[in-house]
Amino acid sequence: MNPLKQISVMVVDDHAMVRQGLCAILSKDSRFKVAGQAKNGREAVPLVRTLQPDVVLMDIGMATLNGLEATRQILANNPAAKVLILSAHSDRDYVERLIAAGVVGYIDKESSAEILTKAIHEVAQGRKFFSAIIIQHLHSIANTPTGKDGSKKTNHSALTRREAEVLQIIAEGATSKQIAAELNISIKTVEKHRQGIMDKLKIHDIAGLTRYAIAMGVIEGKAQLN
Repeated sequence: MNPLKQISVMVVDDHAMVRQGLCAILSKDSRFKVAGQAKNGREAVPLVRTLQPDVVLMDIGMATLNGLEATRQILANNPAAKVLILSAHSDRDYVERLIAAGVVGYIDKESSAEILTKAIHEVAQGRKFFSAIIIQHLHSIANTPTGKDGSKKTNHSALTRREAEVLQIIAEGATSKQIAAELNISIKTVEKHRQGIMDKLKIHDIAGLTRYAIAMGVIEGKAQLN
């Protein structure tokens, strides 16, 4: 990347005040320009495809389409895209799944503005950047024994992209009709995806799917914060 070129950044977070704060930080630094903003993954995926920012600054816990699934879709569309996670969620499970999805950086929301801008600059230059707590998790993940087939996958990994989307919206309390409207598919297709999810996860009621989604970080429990 040309070191004299401004680094364009897409800011993705479900809180308007957080987005505004991040944009203010970036606007004060001549190295960066804000390419656009999105309040959830559903908005972010097409915007990234259109605007092609140098770096996507991505939150995790967002309604409709969370940061993990949005990252997967963005990288499926453009494997060269650079996604940097900025989230209050820094536990090992989140880190492991996002690294597997292909993010190039991950910093927690306790990080300073200086760490944030350094992280964006580093990933824009083709390097990786992780805050200290994330590095600890990476060491732990690297030392985790694998199965006989070398896999560390969970049942959640078996879900298709569409099933993962449907799972999130089901867990958020939407009806089949609402899900169909949101995803522009038929109610019959929604029900087919729901059955596929239940079969793969071996969970056969909506309450169970909701508990699973909270436990896996697909949606946030009421007591959790962004």
